[in-house]
Amino acid sequence: MSEQFPDSVKRVAAALAAAGHADGPVWLDSAARTSQQAADALGVAVGQIAKSVIFRRRSDDVAVLVVTSGDRRVDEKKVAALVGAVGRADADYVKAKTGFAIGGVSPVAHATTPVTLVDRELFRFERIWAAAGHPNAVFPLAPGDLERLTGAPVADVTPSAA
Repeated sequence: MSEQFPDSVKRVAAALAAAGHADGPVWLDSAARTSQQAADALGVAVGQIAKSVIFRRRSDDVAVLVVTSGDRRVDEKKVAALVGAVGRADADYVKAKTGFAIGGVSPVAHATTPVTLVDRELFRFERIWAAAGHPNAVFPLAPGDLERLTGAPVADVTPSAA
C-alpha cells in the first residue's frame, strides 16, 4: 500500500483488506472521472466499470448507492420502487454522506452506510473495476465480490430494452 495514496484511497484499501479482498487499489496515470475514461485507462469494456451513482432518499435524507455497469443508465423509478422516492444528490451531499468526491465514489468504506443496490447487469462480466476513493484509483473484483463486500441485493435498476 503506497504511503502516497490519499486518505480516501487508504480507507478503501483498509476496508478491502479487512473484508479479505485480495486486490487493493491501483493508481491510474490519469484521472478517470467517467466510466469511459476508466475503461480507456484500463483497456477494458466500459460495461466492466462499476460506477457508483448516489441518490438522496426523500423520506429520510439517507444516501442510496446504486452500483451499475458503466454502459448502463440507472432507472430512477426502478430504484424508487425498491427503496422509496429518491432525488438527485449534489456534489456537497455526496462528499458529506460518502466521504468521497464525485468521480471517485467507492462502493465500500463510506463515511455513513448507504442503502445499496447492485445492478444485475454487472454480472455479464467475470471481472469488473470500481472506484477506490479517488478519480485516479480503482480496484478489480468479480461481481459476486461486490455483492459480498457491500451486503447489497442484486437488482434490476436499468431501463428495459425497447
